[in-house]
Amino acid sequence: MTPCVFCQIVQRKLPATIVHQDELVTVFRDLHPQGPTHLLIVPNRHIESIAEAEADDAALLGKMLLTAAQIARQAGLVGYRLVINNGAEAGQSVWHLHVHLIGGRPMRWPPG
Repeated sequence: MTPCVFCQIVQRKLPATIVHQDELVTVFRDLHPQGPTHLLIVPNRHIESIAEAEADDAALLGKMLLTAAQIARQAGLVGYRLVINNGAEAGQSVWHLHVHLIGGRPMRWPPG
């Protein structure tokens, strides 16, 4: 099994521009940004996708969203988008749960 790239970033075994890390989550810049600000919020513990999260993960999921809001405030973002892709059909390409925080430009709807 290939090691998870996001787990390796969390463990600092792979380089990334980490902007926040605590005991539960890590936030780093996306390598292929879709806006002036594009960060990924990941749990430090490997969870493959939002569909794999369980009831015991509720506090961690809340922590991910609150961290996204905190980082957005620190970045001076007023409007921003949070995205969680689940599965290949939705565009998930790394099999480690993550929230995209995208901002710094007008967002259109529908997104895809």
